[in-house]
Amino acid sequence: MQREKYFSRWGIIMAALGMAIGTGNIWRFPRILANNGGGAFLIPWTIFLFLWSIPLLITEFAIGQYTRKGLAGAVGKLLGDSYNWMGGFIGICATAIMFYYAVVTGWCLKYFVASLSGSLAETLQKGGTVFWDSFINSGFEPILYHLLAISIGSLIIYRGVVTGIERANKIMIPTLVVLLMFTAIRALTLPGALNGINYLFNPDWQRLTDYKIWLEALSQSAWSTGAGWGLLLTYATYTRRREDIVLNSFITGFGDNSASLLASLAIFPAVFALAPLLGADPAAKLIESGPASTGLTFIWMPQLFQKMPMGSVFMPLFFLTLSFAAFSSLISMFVLAVRMLNDWGISQKRAVIWVASVGFLLGIPSAVNLTFFENQDWVWGLGLLVNGLFLTIIVCKYGVTHFRLTIINSAENDFSTGRWYDFLMKYILPIEFFALMSWWFYQASGWQTEWWNPFKGLSIGTCLFQWGIVMLLLIIFNKKLSQKLSPNTGGQS
Repeated sequence: MQREKYFSRWGIIMAALGMAIGTGNIWRFPRILANNGGGAFLIPWTIFLFLWSIPLLITEFAIGQYTRKGLAGAVGKLLGDSYNWMGGFIGICATAIMFYYAVVTGWCLKYFVASLSGSLAETLQKGGTVFWDSFINSGFEPILYHLLAISIGSLIIYRGVVTGIERANKIMIPTLVVLLMFTAIRALTLPGALNGINYLFNPDWQRLTDYKIWLEALSQSAWSTGAGWGLLLTYATYTRRREDIVLNSFITGFGDNSASLLASLAIFPAVFALAPLLGADPAAKLIESGPASTGLTFIWMPQLFQKMPMGSVFMPLFFLTLSFAAFSSLISMFVLAVRMLNDWGISQKRAVIWVASVGFLLGIPSAVNLTFFENQDWVWGLGLLVNGLFLTIIVCKYGVTHFRLTIINSAENDFSTGRWYDFLMKYILPIEFFALMSWWFYQASGWQTEWWNPFKGLSIGTCLFQWGIVMLLLIIFNKKLSQKLSPNTGGQS
């Protein structure tokens, strides 16, 4: 397929930041931070940015820029066609997340529309969960907003993988940052806001002796930055050779962490200032999970905005920010799936239609059933850790030092990677993976008695079963899929 054109330097930075910055920064991070000692959590979280996320981001960027192929073809070009299935699994994992992430994007859109119209504020007078329960149990509305999210995402890509994304992210990402800053400044001016700042930045050093905080910090860094998803690899196929692999990867990682901190500066002061007006304990509300982990964002934040002066203005701004964050990540998942189909000889426009159609249909179960939603989030969220391991295996199989010298450092980087990269990829990342996977499986074994049952929502069995089916099918059909990979999917630098 003829490559349309390349991202500009500003365009790839905005696209990479859009890929990394998503609802997890605004939705998940503050809750995990509050659950794990506030300021103490920031220390291991920052450490794992360097020990997990940035090495994988560098790896993805380098592979994409070097091979000029989507995930399956990229791995095949590095290691041979017999390994295409491994790249295919990474891509399918991220695509499976897209199915239910579009549902979440639809939730954000619904709350933005409802807060803008005033219907959300009216319903909140009856209780915090009334609006959510009415919406999620309506059957039709979650599907409608899921369709709307898929449609908007597909229209952006349909205009051009590069052109559409670059233009969209140049608007969404700066606007998202400005809105977060605006909300944070307003929250910081509320009476009692300093209590939230103290909670956020006052470390309880004793908590650092708890290994669970370190594992939660590694999980958050892995999921939030997008490292190992294959998204940055896909975007990198649309960059010029002179784009700096190392610098752009560091910008992506630091940008994601900065967005998370900025979101916390907006949420923590607001919760500590306004929760007492509802007769609630601020710390308790920060850690409340709620249905499908929606407690803070979709249940309590609207009630808090009700108590804020000019809350009718700031509530729509908050959900507009959340919607932009959701879309910037959703379109990167969309592009990943489209790019893999491009490599199999399917034109861009046909690929967009296919991905949109399948994404809508396979997202419907998550839209109408929160139990199914939570199952998919559990299975493919953990699958991203497998992706990280696979990328590590790919680099080690290729030869870590050879990969660093001939692919990363041979590019036109202002900064080169040193032997620290080799050490992390050979030893640290595999250790982190096995520690993290063992910990999550250990927790799952205590959530329900039949941990082995593949048909239980949050079991170990359901992960192994669903991963196993995908891997088995990819291995069985690896040869046929490899034959379909277009030999002309690369671009000229």
